[in-house]
Amino acid sequence: MQTAIFGGGCFWCTEAVFQQLEGVINVIPGYSGGQLKNPTYREICYGNTGHAEVIKIDFNEDVISYEELLLVFFKTHDPTTLNRQGNDKGTQYRSVIFYLNEAQQNAASKIKDSLDEEGIYTNPIVTEITAASAFYPAEEEHFNYYRNNPYQPYCSFVIEPKLNKFIKEFKEKIKEQI
Repeated sequence: MQTAIFGGGCFWCTEAVFQQLEGVINVIPGYSGGQLKNPTYREICYGNTGHAEVIKIDFNEDVISYEELLLVFFKTHDPTTLNRQGNDKGTQYRSVIFYLNEAQQNAASKIKDSLDEEGIYTNPIVTEITAASAFYPAEEEHFNYYRNNPYQPYCSFVIEPKLNKFIKEFKEKIKEQI
């Protein structure tokens, strides 16, 4: 089993996407990249802790590779906007990859550079690639948020369309690109 840590905006959205993938064993929403120990959601929302909303993904590398996870990450959020995803604004919503070893750092840099060179996006990718620091799990109510609250307005209007698009357009294409 391996671990990946990504921040691509609201962790409710990213958690829901990565839970769809075969080979993903566990997805834990949380906070990383800041200076405050054991931050709370409320503290993160003020945007002054330095933390990003992230997900920690435990995955079986015999079923899904880190590179495949990276492609899903880049294709299911906008990695070209600084500190923003949709209406969610602030450093806590930044696009970031927290690598756990040199192999992950190299893979993330390679895929980011390749997507930029291919001109996949109109603007350059601003995703941070940085060494992992302490990971703090979010409060329990944030775990499985979409699964537990599918009719909550944010879930209906933001997460569900993202999931539907992912399932329709990307799931099979990701496998083909690797």
